[in-house]
Amino acid sequence: MPAGSAADVNPLHHLRPECLWPVAATLGEGVVWHAQEHAVFFVDIKQRKLHRLDTVTGARRSWDAPGQIGFALPHVRGGLICGVQGGLHRFDARSGTFTLCLPVEADLPGNRLNDGHVDAEGALWFGSMDDAESEVTGALYRVGADGQLSVRDRAYVITNGPARSPDGGTLYHNDTLQRVVYAFDVGPEGVLSRKRVFARMEGSGYPDGMAVDSEGSLWVALFGGARIERFAPDGSRLGAVAFPCSNITKLAFGGDDLRTVYVTTARKGLDDAALAQQPLAGSLFTFRADVAGLAPTLCSAPLGF
Repeated sequence: MPAGSAADVNPLHHLRPECLWPVAATLGEGVVWHAQEHAVFFVDIKQRKLHRLDTVTGARRSWDAPGQIGFALPHVRGGLICGVQGGLHRFDARSGTFTLCLPVEADLPGNRLNDGHVDAEGALWFGSMDDAESEVTGALYRVGADGQLSVRDRAYVITNGPARSPDGGTLYHNDTLQRVVYAFDVGPEGVLSRKRVFARMEGSGYPDGMAVDSEGSLWVALFGGARIERFAPDGSRLGAVAFPCSNITKLAFGGDDLRTVYVTTARKGLDDAALAQQPLAGSLFTFRADVAGLAPTLCSAPLGF
């Protein structure tokens, strides 16, 4: 193909997202692949909903959360660990109940919990943020095998996308409003050091949820950017996947070969004219990637399970 062609400029141009569930989420987020159940879970933060899609039968189910819910991640002892405004909750799908197991930032009622991630060691990483999106009150947290909550970084308005590299030696985390992806070295017991800029977003959009593939590349959803960008481990851009709506919030690799990508989107901030042009905004999307993701790990932090 001639140099300068669209394929040269964007090697991911052939990836075409398809709508899997037109759920019309106000703020769809937190999509995760549950390998044991062959299901996808995701949340709608503003509608305070937890959603589940069975990828074998296509069955859909939704539950009301007790507050704004930022993530829901599978736990090794069954159920999900959920980040709900005010603390971490245990969710039991059989009864549909949420049970508070660890308060978080009870002294900051204007904050809520946002994105979460379970690393290869089973530790839970998640961030908090100012719900009004103006004050620098957000922090990055970790809960490990000892069940203790610890702050690992501070001074964010909106935290997003904690993700670990395949070797576990690097943690990626977003400062969404600053449009920066940071990288940290990760030491024993999740101690972070050498914070540095991994990538700055160019063009439209703000970095939101992220995922790392088996080659060590980082895929970043762009809120307001109508795309997901892929970055090499050295921070260079490798291409982008275009979407038919602007607010892309989170992605997860799933399926038996970990090449099926699931993506949440949002209607938040879109007026009637924009929604008329983006009728699939807020949907759950999917596409097939050319590279596999990393096998998901179940959270093993005690947390009352």
